[in-house]
Amino acid sequence: MGRVEAGLRPVDLARMAGLSTQQIRNYVDAGVLPPAPRTPSGYRRLDDRHRRALLTFRALSRGYGGLTAQSIMRAVHAGDVPGALALVNEAHAALHEQRLSLEATGEALEAVAAAPPSGVPAPPRSGLRVGEVAARLGVRASALRVWESAGLLAPRREPGTGYRRFGPADVRDAQMIHLLRQGHYRLPQIRPVLEGLRRTGGSEALRAALAERREELARRATAMLDGSGHLYGYLTGGPDGALREGSAAPAP
Repeated sequence: MGRVEAGLRPVDLARMAGLSTQQIRNYVDAGVLPPAPRTPSGYRRLDDRHRRALLTFRALSRGYGGLTAQSIMRAVHAGDVPGALALVNEAHAALHEQRLSLEATGEALEAVAAAPPSGVPAPPRSGLRVGEVAARLGVRASALRVWESAGLLAPRREPGTGYRRFGPADVRDAQMIHLLRQGHYRLPQIRPVLEGLRRTGGSEALRAALAERREELARRATAMLDGSGHLYGYLTGGPDGALREGSAAPAP
């Protein structure tokens, strides 16, 4: 749909975007859309700027996430364009840091995966206790228990006391989980990586996981570029796309 010259009702913009009328009202009240003047009877009247603002917000949401997109649009409509651009810059810097962290994690993971379990030092016979492993990794003992509850670790238990004892392979797995968590992997994503290493004794699963994460970051970078382009068009009055009937809502 092209430029809208005549006035719009909230229901009209809602139909264009595939949203509820209440959601449009909420966006106006939250500052995601510009303030909407009211008719003498109290109805909100929207125009082409509201359509463009909604289009920009949706594009920003796909790349920057819904919360950041809302903050950017609120800043713009409050007249704080420098603040809005600072939020954009912060998001790009955070993405760059994630990319650097991913590459560092990949190098560390390859090194850990390549080390045989026998190369991990452990006390004679008994293995390491949970507190000792936590101290080596620089994490809390509760984190190791969470990983065990998720089925990622399975240390043996001492007869009688029930204390956990981590052998060399357990310590290696804990190292890998810790590194993957630093790389922003969720626990369900870590399971196939560990299973692949245990099954094959190699790092094929690790490489696949890292490649998937790189692709995800590349997709997000592309979406951010698209969102910033829409923002530039909104700020300068340049050309934009069009809301289509029933188009998908932005990701939360």
